[in-house]
Amino acid sequence: MTDTDTNADIAGLSYEQAREELVAVVAQLEAGGASLEQSLALWERGEALAARCEAWLEGARERLDAARNRAGRGEAPEGAAGD
Repeated sequence: MTDTDTNADIAGLSYEQAREELVAVVAQLEAGGASLEQSLALWERGEALAARCEAWLEGARERLDAARNRAGRGEAPEGAAGD
């Protein structure tokens, strides 16, 4: 199984789920006691979780920017009656 296969489930996580798991991964790494191989696997999962969180945040920024732009032009919000 490759690292990509191991972390494939991350793509389906919500922001909150990914963030919560990332916090747990960091705690495990900080606690020590894992083998080098386990530590590397945790590090790689943490990187993938951080990327997932960043993707969620970037998507939220884009949605906010789009809503602000529509509001600035006096357009109805997405999903409002008439869309």
